[in-house]
Amino acid sequence: MQISRDEVAHVAWLARLALTEDELSRYAEQLSGILSHVQRLQELDVADIPPTAMAVEAEGNVVRPDEPRPSWPQEAILANAADIEAGFFRVRAILEESA
Repeated sequence: MQISRDEVAHVAWLARLALTEDELSRYAEQLSGILSHVQRLQELDVADIPPTAMAVEAEGNVVRPDEPRPSWPQEAILANAADIEAGFFRVRAILEESA
């Protein structure tokens, strides 16, 4: 699957990323390669393969414990936000309220 330079530019605009012409071309090429690999994976017959959470067997829990730790300051995180309300990102509603 091919991704055009214009499609990369549009996604960059949506993500508020400033990319050079060289980056747009390079990312279009790289994303096209990634999507080609994904397309090949989608063509595999996996009907007889059971669902799994991990691709390989692992001894014990290999995921780190979920413990609180220091984070970035809120001001730094919100510095590039398009809209802020009460210390949070403000985004357009995408779901309708149910009655």
